[in-house]
Parts: sequence; C-alpha cells; structure tokens
Amino acid sequence: MEEITWADFEKVELRAGTILEVFDYPEARKPAYKVKVDFGALGIKMSSAQITKHYTKEELIGRQIIGVVNFPKKQIGKFMSEFLITGFSDQNGDIVLSSLKGTVPDGSKMI
Repeated sequence: MEEITWADFEKVELRAGTILEVFDYPEARKPAYKVKVDFGALGIKMSSAQITKHYTKEELIGRQIIGVVNFPKKQIGKFMSEFLITGFSDQNGDIVLSSLKGTVPDGSKMI
C-alpha cells in the first residue's frame, strides 16, 4: 500500500448527497444502475454504480451516499459519469455502499 500525505487526502472531495432518481442501465457490461444525486450547492450529478445485488431502485431513493465529486467526468459506455459513488466489495465481490449513520446537509464535505 502506498502512503499518502494529509495534503493528498485533502484534495479528495468526499461529499454527502441524496439519491433523487435511479434508472436501469441495460447497456452496462456488468449489472448497474444510473443514479441522480443532489449534492446541494454543488448541484445534481449523475453516475453509474454496480449496486444491483444489494439494492433495489426503490430503496435507494432518498438515501444519502458518499461520493467523490472532483474526479474528471468519465465515459462509461454511452453514459458520462460525473462522480464516483463509494462502497466496499462483500465476500462475493458485490458492492455495499458506504453510508452515513445520520443525515447531513447535501454537499457536506467529509472531514
């Protein structure tokens, strides 16, 4: 594992956002959803996430997630992802979302 400095970590914009809408993404190589997330003053952003094993579209609506919002946009198939949703792989390699225990204002930065 490569060590980073505190200054390196401070460059990563980890922000809280609320999922507004979730769409099927049948064109994805691996099962995924497209998600629309409100990051408060940073705006509404879209991303794709391979989270179909643990979450239905309906249960994701209104859930707060943690996203990295300062990566450059990334082309994923025909879709342009504007941020990275954070999560961890379970024992089967399926993604479990990073989560917040309480509710914070959308756009809040992890400190």
